[in-house]
Amino acid sequence: MDFDFTDEQNSLRDAVARWVQRDFTFERRHALAKAGGFARDVWAELAGLGLTGLAVDEGHGGMGFGPVEAMVVMEELGRGLVHAPYAQGALMAPALLAHAHADVKAQWLPRIADGSALVVLAHQERGARYRLDQIGTRAVAVGGGWTVSGTKSVVPAGDEADAFVVPAHSASGIHLFLVPKDAPGVTLRGYPTQDGARAAELTLADTPAALVAHDGAAMLERAVDVGIAAACAEGVGLMDRLVAVTVEYMNTRRQFGVPIASFQALRHRIADVKMQLELARSMSYYATLKLGEEPPARRRALSQAKVQLGQSMRFVGQQCIQLHGGIGVTDEYVASHYFKRLTVLEMTFGDTLHHLGEVSARMTDTAGVFA
Repeated sequence: MDFDFTDEQNSLRDAVARWVQRDFTFERRHALAKAGGFARDVWAELAGLGLTGLAVDEGHGGMGFGPVEAMVVMEELGRGLVHAPYAQGALMAPALLAHAHADVKAQWLPRIADGSALVVLAHQERGARYRLDQIGTRAVAVGGGWTVSGTKSVVPAGDEADAFVVPAHSASGIHLFLVPKDAPGVTLRGYPTQDGARAAELTLADTPAALVAHDGAAMLERAVDVGIAAACAEGVGLMDRLVAVTVEYMNTRRQFGVPIASFQALRHRIADVKMQLELARSMSYYATLKLGEEPPARRRALSQAKVQLGQSMRFVGQQCIQLHGGIGVTDEYVASHYFKRLTVLEMTFGDTLHHLGEVSARMTDTAGVFA
């Protein structure tokens, strides 16, 4: 199998990397995090690069690129520690709205593509433990329309978003609804997250909502798988840069008159770190390439990838911080911020134990052997 990137994909990678190097320095990122994690200005800059239209079809003003291009962008955003809600707004939202009614697509997809609208998925609920079918939010058909009531937790960039895609139960099953931020009955409580980004608690009280799809369960699973693949790619970028920072530190820090990189025990540890990074990279590729498979194969593949990424992110993060020593956990030093982001990412869309259970549940026909 050919894993080489095309010239177009390499050009896309270079464009994002140049923007990160020029306009999103660690100093800027640190200042944004200390100010509460607001990222709408960063979202606008990504829109200026054309990236918010990456996954939107050309008929609605986007570029219509596929999962590999999305992976390339997410890796570079991870390397730059960019905390804008790119995966949620530019990758998952188009996946959710791609099969919506024509009027909903016409209203929102062009605005996502040009960056004037930020739409995020609000699906997490207390007590669900990452299970997508555990939904307490209720939808009621009223006079030819719908109202939605319930509470969603840890909504990415919730108090900065323009609208939310909300899964809710009705008498006929799980549906997806689009709820504008300014709709009646919407209450938001925003807060900064541990990794310097932002989230919100979203409460809906008999809120009017536009139906996106009746078959909400399948579309929700597909969108979350897109999010998992994006998280895997971002994790690879984060680890790649954190390893580079660590190796640079080891070549600079001196003990007993020599760089600590010359110590054999530490060289062995960094070799183990790089092995975990490459395992994560290969599974990130696997996750991206499996997004086009049928749901059973796709869901198992994405859980397999998330298990490996969770293990790798924890190992790489912990080892790199330990190789730095005390400076590695200081707020003024970049390594601590990579570590915090890796820690949050490991729990995004289901932690390692959750996905290990998902893989196990889908392996009954292979007796423990990955097909």
